[in-house]
Amino acid sequence: MAGNVEEMVAEADRDRLICRSDSGSGEDSLDSLYSRLPLTPSLSPRKRTTSQSRSEPPLLRTSKRTIYTAGRPPWYNESGTPFKEAFVIGLCGGSASGKTTVANKIIEALDVPWVVLLSMDSFYKVLNKEEQELAAKNEYNFDHPDGFDFDLLIHTLRKLKKGKSVKVPVYDFNSHSRRKDWKTVYGANVVIFEGILAFANKELLKLLDMKVFVDTDSDIRLVRRLKRDISERGRDIGGVIKLYNKFVKPAFEQYIEPTVQLADIVVPRGGENFVALDLIVQHVHSQLEKREITVRAALASAHQGQPLPDKLSVLESTPQVRGMHTIIRNKDTSRDEFIFYSKRLMRLL
Repeated sequence: MAGNVEEMVAEADRDRLICRSDSGSGEDSLDSLYSRLPLTPSLSPRKRTTSQSRSEPPLLRTSKRTIYTAGRPPWYNESGTPFKEAFVIGLCGGSASGKTTVANKIIEALDVPWVVLLSMDSFYKVLNKEEQELAAKNEYNFDHPDGFDFDLLIHTLRKLKKGKSVKVPVYDFNSHSRRKDWKTVYGANVVIFEGILAFANKELLKLLDMKVFVDTDSDIRLVRRLKRDISERGRDIGGVIKLYNKFVKPAFEQYIEPTVQLADIVVPRGGENFVALDLIVQHVHSQLEKREITVRAALASAHQGQPLPDKLSVLESTPQVRGMHTIIRNKDTSRDEFIFYSKRLMRLL
């Protein structure tokens, strides 16, 4: 009887949007859940060779603006130390559940200039010759935790969270290998990380400020996967169905679906659920606003109690100085005039 009740509660939770006021799950509850989930085994460190990277072009162009996903160099606070860490959103869900669509809709709705979208697909392990042969015969399990390089993934996300630049591998699904040229990504206000096993590693989970599970019907996911793998990845329909039945569906039931309990928000129907997307955007905006207000307050009071340098001289506010300030601060001032009056003001100093 108790087992039936638990199943009903779990099913009801998946059918509605779940919002928790606190995004942290708590160390005790996290340990309790992970003790029941068949998660990633510890991976031995291995050598990696990174190559020269190319700059990542803008990802998303809307009718109003271009949102850059190559990020920006880190900002600094009033004491000269790096600015507060980026807000990291983790998107988890089954294969072809619409995670990338949800991520792009969040990026567009956030309306912030610097956003990084990091896909777990970039961190598949490099296959050896034997594994390459298995992959060619649709016998390699790409949906198992062992198929991902979690060490590199955690290292990359940790650097992005700190606002530092990092090189991200580019995975080729046709050859099942990493391309020679990696892409360079910089820090940002918001980092969106999406992947089928985004919640399946404890260290990775600690880096996420907000955890979102995209819940889409299994039939819809299968249809989407068929269309995507055949048109974009050069697979045949028989191979796609074979992989789905042998690896994708069992992996979802064993590794992905149980982690819905770790999510702060569950989004049924993926990118079509505008109510859930709006809630996510509102929460992120509130978090960014809190951080901005904190920094502004610190900057406003940073000078208080600090002695002025002996060599500091204050320029007298004469009509000439006020007039030049008026011209310099006018948004309609031409470039040549701005430079001319700025140089005149500097000569007075």
